[in-house]
Amino acid sequence: MSSLIIDLAYILVVASIVTIIFKRLKQPLVLGYIVAGFLAGPHMPYTPSVSSMEGIEEWSELGVIFLMFTLGLEFSFKKIVRMGIQPILTAIMVMCCMIGIGGMVALLFGWSSMDRIFLGGMLSMSSTTIIYKAFDDLGLRNKRFASGVISVLIIEDILGILLMVMLSALAVSRHFEGIELIKSLMKLAFFLLLWFLVGIYLLPLFLRKFRRYINNEMLLVVSVGLCFLLAVVASRIGYSPALGAFMMGSILAETLEAENIEKSVSSLRDLFGAVFFVSVGMMVEPSVLTSYWLPIIVLTLAVVLGQMFFGSLSFFVASGDLRLAVRSGFSMVQIGEFAFIIAGLGQELGVTSQFLYPVVVSVSIITTFFTPYIIKLAPKVCNRVEPTINVQLSVVNDKLKHSKVLSKNRRQGRLVFSPALAWKRFITAVLYQTAAYMTISIALAMFCFATIMPLCHHIMGERYGTIVCCVVTLLLLSPCIRPIVIRKNHSREVHYLRSLGKMMSLLVGVAIFIKVLIGFAIIYNVVSFVSPIWWVWRVLISIAALVLIVISRIVKYTSIRMERTFKQNLRLKEQQNTLSYGRRLRGKDLQIARVKVPMHSSWGGHSLAQLHFGKTDRVHIAAIIRAGHRINIPGGKNIIYPGDELEIVAGAEAIEALRARSEQELMQPQDRIKDKHSMSIISVRLSESSPLIGNTLQDVDFRLRYHCMVVGVENEQGHLDPTQAKRQFRQGDIVWVVGEEADLSMLTMVI
Repeated sequence: MSSLIIDLAYILVVASIVTIIFKRLKQPLVLGYIVAGFLAGPHMPYTPSVSSMEGIEEWSELGVIFLMFTLGLEFSFKKIVRMGIQPILTAIMVMCCMIGIGGMVALLFGWSSMDRIFLGGMLSMSSTTIIYKAFDDLGLRNKRFASGVISVLIIEDILGILLMVMLSALAVSRHFEGIELIKSLMKLAFFLLLWFLVGIYLLPLFLRKFRRYINNEMLLVVSVGLCFLLAVVASRIGYSPALGAFMMGSILAETLEAENIEKSVSSLRDLFGAVFFVSVGMMVEPSVLTSYWLPIIVLTLAVVLGQMFFGSLSFFVASGDLRLAVRSGFSMVQIGEFAFIIAGLGQELGVTSQFLYPVVVSVSIITTFFTPYIIKLAPKVCNRVEPTINVQLSVVNDKLKHSKVLSKNRRQGRLVFSPALAWKRFITAVLYQTAAYMTISIALAMFCFATIMPLCHHIMGERYGTIVCCVVTLLLLSPCIRPIVIRKNHSREVHYLRSLGKMMSLLVGVAIFIKVLIGFAIIYNVVSFVSPIWWVWRVLISIAALVLIVISRIVKYTSIRMERTFKQNLRLKEQQNTLSYGRRLRGKDLQIARVKVPMHSSWGGHSLAQLHFGKTDRVHIAAIIRAGHRINIPGGKNIIYPGDELEIVAGAEAIEALRARSEQELMQPQDRIKDKHSMSIISVRLSESSPLIGNTLQDVDFRLRYHCMVVGVENEQGHLDPTQAKRQFRQGDIVWVVGEEADLSMLTMVI
């Protein structure tokens, strides 16, 4: 048998035993996995060890991929966009503060300059997978502050990729190159936007078209295949596979199948996620702990105290909510997988000391161990800090909330239309559209040059093949070029700005000319790439192509259909989950949501009057959805069954409380199999005095009279013959009867 399978079996057995102990001690499972990894690792001399750490690392990489994939399924980019600049600002502030703290600690111990730089990068990012798992174990994943923390962690992961590029360039050239950073940033933005646009456009269409052919098994295969596909693509172009997995999860999160996909992959996530945390525990080296105990302690305190203070401060500056800021900052007191990646990068480039990697791993293990306890400590700290907080902070908080209300009113169009607001809306819309369509245009052009051009050259020769490739490329790009040039040129904002005078009209004309110039530049670059003709001819051809694209009605309608399909796919899940009458409650204190009754819920079989949702939970049941059927405005006599969906109207806190209650109030395992009315089957030989002799089942109305059912009559060979309703019973027949035990006892006394 393969050593990889033997190692996997060993670590899973050890992990199961240790986690059962930790569960009994009411400790988070992630800590049990880490302890199990230490016991099964090569640095524990008193227990058996795995034979191949390389194989375990491959399994753990699968765990990171599945964890990031499911994270994307639960937290799409649309939620981050709705939060605005807050998570970005918070992530940048936290990372900058922690980089400075890491550099100062390394300077304190006299480490080299490259050690200081890389250590700052390692301490700058908290672990997305560890925090996600801790929230899951502690039941905090649906809390409001948890969503903000996950948003910041995602931004940190994206910024971490840029940080790795910067560290690589700095390690090689020994100096900072701003141009390389800008190129890396543009490359990352290009691929993220391309994946998002193409995925949102194609995947919902694919899933809708083949929905009737895709069952749960196929959905698992398709979703995991797409996850690994984008993970491989991300790895090929120089990014982390986890980033690709997260992007695919965020794309699939906008489809109607997101919930089913999440259920399908949850078991794989738990399995390989456990292997990942076990592999982290295997990296603990007791010799390093003893040799570098002081730096490990100082770095641990720096990470914990730094994140508690600067993390809370950053969240407070961005949100203005003290309690939310403290709970968020206290949740990020650890370092994780990105620290390992950066440490490995430093060793691979040969610019960091050999001790730095195990030291950082040890710090990660210790901070991970204390993370759940610090998360639980946050509410107590809030209760102690809030009464003594300075009055000025309250004033700042009020100003921040007031500015939020103003910005919200502006977004909803409640303020008077002003030139600044008109310019903001116009420029924002133009930037979004231009970025999206330029990204698609560049990707399509690269695809055509890499695939269509060699094919055309092979079939038609170089000269005519180049012409055909140029025409095909421009035809494919035309639905993307036209919106860049035309869209928003006749919008309400443009008409308003033109009405303000000649100067405003001139500025609007300049903005439109820039849009036209961008469309012309795309066409000119395509023509220049495939054609060596004189530049004047290239300009004339580009202008003619641009005019044809603008005036073509086919291109116009194709572009409109593409954009409508994209918007429909992007809003499909939201429209499905947000009922039409529920949209009118936006911005109000009440919301409409759906809560699913678990299969083993103790609510099953009880009426709404017995459950008292209105009194105990402060929610109103608007409808019950059962197997695709709706029961609108149900009364107190309506019964709740497992699997029902309750459509409720309540406040946000009441909705979350009811969801938590639905997951807690479950039948105990011993109650699920307990049945007061258990069924049984017996055989009865008909005596001479039996009232059944000479009668049929119809004659005696057997089911109604005895509350039992005859399933057959035993023949001479010992086989059961199905009983016909018109068959007469005879003396000596052995009749097999099914029923409840009490009814069967009465039956044996009668017949």
